Amino acid sequence: MNWRGVVAIYRFEMNRTFRTIAQSIVSPVISTVLYFVVFGAAIGARIDTVEGVDYGAFIVPGLVMLTLLQQSVTNASFGIYFPKFIGTIYELLSAPMSFIEVVIGYVGAAASKALMIAVIILITSAFFVDLQIAHPVWMVAFLLLTAVSFALLGFIIGIWAKNFEQLQLIPLLVITPLVFLGGAFYSVSMLPPGWREVTYFNPVLYLISGFRWSFFGVADVPIGISLTAICVFLAACLTAIWAIFKTGWRIKP
Repeated sequence: MNWRGVVAIYRFEMNRTFRTIAQSIVSPVISTVLYFVVFGAAIGARIDTVEGVDYGAFIVPGLVMLTLLQQSVTNASFGIYFPKFIGTIYELLSAPMSFIEVVIGYVGAAASKALMIAVIILITSAFFVDLQIAHPVWMVAFLLLTAVSFALLGFIIGIWAKNFEQLQLIPLLVITPLVFLGGAFYSVSMLPPGWREVTYFNPVLYLISGFRWSFFGVADVPIGISLTAICVFLAACLTAIWAIFKTGWRIKP
């Protein structure tokens, strides 16, 4: 394992984040505050509790998951797309590094940045609501699995994208709507029966449900199904990346 190469990629990507700290860190925190103002104050004034949990606290896992998914996908996709865009990816491919080492460097950095922002949002949330974590070990596990899985998805998107418009297509038009429709700000039990059945086809529901369970011990789907869903998604992304480097799809001319 060429750890020197992995560390070089990781440090380069992390340094890029700190050079744009206002965009990378401050912006998500401001967005979180706005969500609390809109959903916590406006809607929370009309909804006292959801499944026995104060509404302001109930939406915290959804807010964290929304930011975590967006940041994981965006950071990883831009990280690998930019070398493609300027042509330096060929230097990377010719370096004495395996595709596993390249993926570890880029995905590790993207997941680290997303996790860092998620922790900042959790700390920010504590100023607005009384936040208690029932299962801290499982909370960390869900954070890590989700960050790595969606960073892998972002890596795939960065390889697939041919321009900056395509780079933003899936995060904006797919990921964000799935989070909003996946129970980020409400419980599935509050939906009519027909819409409830449709929501169960939303894969993000299982992530949010499992993550919320780690906070309050309540979930829309069994915790075992949530863990199975994220592990299957992780395996699918790893398989897709292996196939990309095996065939050279969208990497080699």
